[in-house]
Amino acid sequence: MIPTAIRLARRPSIQFLGKEGWASRRSAPIAAAASVAASPPAATMASASAPPSPPPAAPITVAPETVTTVPPELYSDTPASNMRKVISRRLTESKSTVPHFYTSIEIPLDNILSLRKVLVKDFETKVSVNDFIIKASAMALRDVPELNATFDTKTQTQRTFSSVDISVAVATPTGLITPIVPSTHALTLTDISAKVKDLATRARDNKLAPEEYQGGTFCISNLGMFGISEFSAVINPPQGAILAVGGGERKIVPGKVNVESGEKGKPVIQTVMTARLSADRRVVDEATVGLFMGALKEYLNQPKLMML
Repeated sequence: MIPTAIRLARRPSIQFLGKEGWASRRSAPIAAAASVAASPPAATMASASAPPSPPPAAPITVAPETVTTVPPELYSDTPASNMRKVISRRLTESKSTVPHFYTSIEIPLDNILSLRKVLVKDFETKVSVNDFIIKASAMALRDVPELNATFDTKTQTQRTFSSVDISVAVATPTGLITPIVPSTHALTLTDISAKVKDLATRARDNKLAPEEYQGGTFCISNLGMFGISEFSAVINPPQGAILAVGGGERKIVPGKVNVESGEKGKPVIQTVMTARLSADRRVVDEATVGLFMGALKEYLNQPKLMML
């Protein structure tokens, strides 16, 4: 035995059990537990002779208390209007049941801005950028009619329309509403401008008839005038898509490359707008949306085509 073990063995508080001692120590708790299990507990014997206890009382339901750390004088509660209730219900249903997918594209606006100046100077006609976007969307939908469609959840069918009826989102004090511009593809830019102004004015005054905002085959939401560069919009069922338009921003665009000679053009500064389409995957696929976005960009790049 080494010296350290000898010193520990001489201490009265240290006991070396050995092999047999450890075996008896480990088996002692098990034996005690077995003896306790074998003997009937006193509580069980007493309960056998005692009368049965009454059934437990029904639990008391306590309403949870709303706790807020903000004093009531620092906030106010406003009941939701009927319009906001409808918007909440429809958009919640849309986001939870409609399979959204998104595509974005950057579109130069310099040609449109130049044409607007010409219209004001030579023809005294004021047309907004949003009017050009509505007209270009209508012409692109005419070229890609698969996107000018709705989806019927009851019959699980896609319905394509020959007439392009674009809904335009208008912000009102009570919520967002989407009045319809009927037969948008057949209207001129000035007709679209006058129609949108009339619908927006009457929408803010709550003077629209139900048939003027219920329906539509396609929707456009433009937040560019609020300083928003880009965003994603929620589809308004049963429509198959909605176009979210941001404001134009000045950006440096790399120069074009001549494929034959390999020469690179100089970078230029352009006013670029971001357009993002939210589409229903049950109505269209990515390839069809790509065709629509390409046609939209082509019309906005050459706004004179919308004058024909």
